Order: sequence, then C-alpha cells, then structure tokens
Amino acid sequence: MAYTESTMLPLGTQAPHFALPDTVSGNMVSLDDIISDKATVVMFLCNHCPYVVHVNPEISRLAREYQAIGVSFVGISSNDAVKYPDDGPDKMKETAVQAGYTFPYLYDEMQEVARAYDAACTPDFYVFDGNRRLVYRGRLDRSRPANQEPLDGRDLRAALDAVLEGGLVDEKQYPSGGCNIKWK
Repeated sequence: MAYTESTMLPLGTQAPHFALPDTVSGNMVSLDDIISDKATVVMFLCNHCPYVVHVNPEISRLAREYQAIGVSFVGISSNDAVKYPDDGPDKMKETAVQAGYTFPYLYDEMQEVARAYDAACTPDFYVFDGNRRLVYRGRLDRSRPANQEPLDGRDLRAALDAVLEGGLVDEKQYPSGGCNIKWK
C-alpha cells in the first residue's frame, strides 16, 4: 500500500460547491443541502483503502457525537471505479451500512470535486466553519494501520471543539495520509 499525504488546501478557502449522488439514499446532495451554520466536515473516503478501513470506527463514532450538536458530515469517494471496481457506487452503499455511516456517502465519478478540494488521499479531512471558510485540513489523529497509536480522532475533534467554542483552530495542522486517490 502506497502512502500519500494530503496537499493541505490553504486555510480560509471557501468550501467549493458540489452536487453529487448519494449512494445510500439515491438522492442528489449538494453542499447547500448539508452545510451547517456551526461546522461542516467534508471527508474524502473510499471502500478499499486500508487507512480508511482502519479509521472507519472512529469516523462513525465522531460523526454521531458531533451530528448530535449540529455539525454536518459528508463522505465523498472520487476513485476511478472502472480500474478499482471495489470503490464503485454499488459497493459504497454496502460500505456505508457496514461502517455505520450516519452521513451521505457521495460518488464523485468525474473527480471534479476532489480536484476542487485539492484532495490527494483517502482519508482526507476538511472542516469548514459556519461561514464556509476552511479552518482545518489534515489528519483524523496519529493512528495508522501499522502503528500502536490510539484511534481517537484527537486532531479532528480539537478542530471541531475550537470552532464550536468560537475560538481559533490551531494553525499547526498535520497532513492526513493514506492511499492516493485513484485518478482516471
């Protein structure tokens, strides 16, 4: 498994718009449909990446916890499903159910959304404040499939807590890392 780090989109960037099919509900979902006036988490995920599989329990736990207090979440898969059929939309619904996702899991077939967000890997995490400004991009926490670090979502939780408390998110942020997005 090749390791790729996120590219760290500049802080302050406005959330790029999207409208993509949700593989769970079958509906089209746009940024406007899911944006929160508190905070919105956009995650680039996929079905087969061992880094995503490793963090799925914490993603689901964290999303349930923060959704209860008004934070919105969305997962997006942008991998080329022709070359990587395990990441196709038909299998995304299965993954969402098995992983316990409580958020839309969208399919970016044309990869335009991944490019707009400058996404590079899965998982890749972005937090936007109530004004749709990027305040955090980077890792969930220090845990990886091959290390003994706890899977606790520490970095993402700290960013969300800072936004919810009206404070500033620490500008010292670490890139996420995982499998590269499978470009066409």
